[in-house]
Amino acid sequence: MDTHRRTGEAGPTPFRSSRFFSVGSQWYFATREGFDSGPFASRERAETGLRRFLHVVNLLPEDAVTH
Repeated sequence: MDTHRRTGEAGPTPFRSSRFFSVGSQWYFATREGFDSGPFASRERAETGLRRFLHVVNLLPEDAVTH
């Protein structure tokens, strides 16, 4: 669990857990929106999948992300 404050955070550190998890030998990542993506063959591939997902999200217009 990450117990460090992020830039711009004030107050107590919120609970955080890893976005990555495995079921059997398959790896997944979870988004803040509650979406689980996978399976991936390894954690490294799940990390690549998350980077790709975040890249696409950052390309979306701001109003599409907040609604």
